[in-house]
Amino acid sequence: MRLARVALIWTALATAVGVPIAAAAASPLLAWRGPVYILAGFAGIIAMGVMLVQPMLIGGYLPALSGRTGRRAHHWIGGALVVAVVIHVGGLWITSPPDMIDALLFASPTPFSPFGVIAMWAIFAVALLAAFRRRLGLRTWRIAHMVLAAVIVVGSVVHGVLIEGAMETVSKAALCALVLGAAIKVMADLVRRMRATSRGEGAVRQ
Repeated sequence: MRLARVALIWTALATAVGVPIAAAAASPLLAWRGPVYILAGFAGIIAMGVMLVQPMLIGGYLPALSGRTGRRAHHWIGGALVVAVVIHVGGLWITSPPDMIDALLFASPTPFSPFGVIAMWAIFAVALLAAFRRRLGLRTWRIAHMVLAAVIVVGSVVHGVLIEGAMETVSKAALCALVLGAAIKVMADLVRRMRATSRGEGAVRQ
């Protein structure tokens, strides 16, 4: 029974991430796009898939990747997320610098641009804070990380939903909903644990 549950979890995760990528790869819109633009686009799709994996890792929901192993994987996959975002933004910059300048200056006429830019800066902020995690203290780090993660998830989901590109609509919507749901679940669990810890510390002092 346990083996079947493990297989079901990993199959569901692979499907949630893989189907949108496969559907985008089959999009007829790619025929009119250059290789750099396509690479940038798929880097963005992969980044969205990574955002589903990250909360599941930190929440300990993935078999064989809980506890310290899950946190370590969360750290390294977070680095991969930064790389994917850099490739996404860098590729779009190469293919259309004026559009990227407008997006970064929040002057783009496209409604999805500001959400993507805000999410990008929040991702970079998390990566920067992670380098000073021990100096910040565990509680401060968790709060800062949680706030920035909320910005990342909301910004990325709205950014993805508003874009009309190679991603197939239904699979994109499902992936975005799963990313949002997983983030809410993990943040709710984390808040409960932090409150329980604070109550425990208060009881000890008394």
